[in-house]
Amino acid sequence: MSGRRQAVRCRISAAQTQPVDVLSSGAVVNPKSSEPGRIPISVSSLLEVVSEDLQMLNNNLKSIVGAENPVLISAAEHIFGAGGKRIRPALVFLVSRATAQIAGLKELTTQHQRLAEIIEMIHTASLMHDDVLDDSGMRRGKETIHQLYGTRVAVLAGDFMFAQSSWFLANLENLEVIKLISQVIKDFASGEIKQASGLFNSDITLEEYLLKSYYKTASLTSASTKAAAIFSGVSSSICDQMYEYGRNLGLSFQVVDDILDFTQSAEQLGKPAASDLVKGNLTARSFLLSRRNPN
Repeated sequence: MSGRRQAVRCRISAAQTQPVDVLSSGAVVNPKSSEPGRIPISVSSLLEVVSEDLQMLNNNLKSIVGAENPVLISAAEHIFGAGGKRIRPALVFLVSRATAQIAGLKELTTQHQRLAEIIEMIHTASLMHDDVLDDSGMRRGKETIHQLYGTRVAVLAGDFMFAQSSWFLANLENLEVIKLISQVIKDFASGEIKQASGLFNSDITLEEYLLKSYYKTASLTSASTKAAAIFSGVSSSICDQMYEYGRNLGLSFQVVDDILDFTQSAEQLGKPAASDLVKGNLTARSFLLSRRNPN
C-alpha cells in the first residue's frame, strides 16, 4: 500500500510515553512531571546535538541559490534570514546521525548534508508559493517575498528554488531517493489543489483532512527521514520505520499548526491569526467543532 493511502489510516491511541505540552514559545513540558515548576525543554535544547550541522547548513543556503540573478539573491537572503528553527533539515540530521550510528559510520556523509539543504530549499519554495496563493503579507514576523517584490518575482523565485533543489537532488545519484523526494513536489501541488477545491466545505471528512495534511506537510517529513536512513545504508526495514516516523510526526505537526492558528495571536504566530478560517480552509479545530455541533 502506498504511503499516501496509509497516511489517511491513522487513529489516536494511548501513548506509552508521558504526555507533553508544547508552549507558544516552542518549549516542551511534561504535565505530569514531579519536578517543581514543570521545567520546560526548549526546542533549541532538543536540537543541540545537531547545532553544528544546522550552522553549516545556514552558511551554505544562500550560496546554494546561485548568483545568476540579483533579485533572486535578495529574495533568498530575505527568506533564509527570516528566522525559523529549521525543523525539517534538523530532522534530517537527527535521523542521519541516529541511523549512521547503527550502520557504523563515524561521520555524516556529504549526501546527508546535501539532503538537508535540498529539503530546506523545497520547503522554502513551497512557502513562497503558499504565500502567493494565500495572499499572505507576513511570514515569521516579516513581509513575504511577494509583498516586497511582487507576485511575479515570488512565483519565479519559488519555481527557481524547486528547480535548483531538483538539480542538486539529481546530483546525489541515488534513484530511490530521487523518486522519493520528487514525489513530494507533486504532493505539494495535489495538496494545494485539494485545499482550493474544498474551501468552505463543511462536509469534509477526517480521511480527506488527513490526506490533505499528508500532501502539504507529512509527505516532505516522511520522505526526508527515509532518505536520510537510505544514505546511512541501514536495512530496508529501518528505512521504512523512519518513513512511518516522519509521516506520523508530519501529520501531528500539521494538526498542531492548525490549532495554533486559532489559539495564538498574530504576534506569536508571526502572521495573521485565524487566517485559515477567514479564507474558508477548514482545519483540525474547525473540523472537530463542526463534527461536535453540525449546526
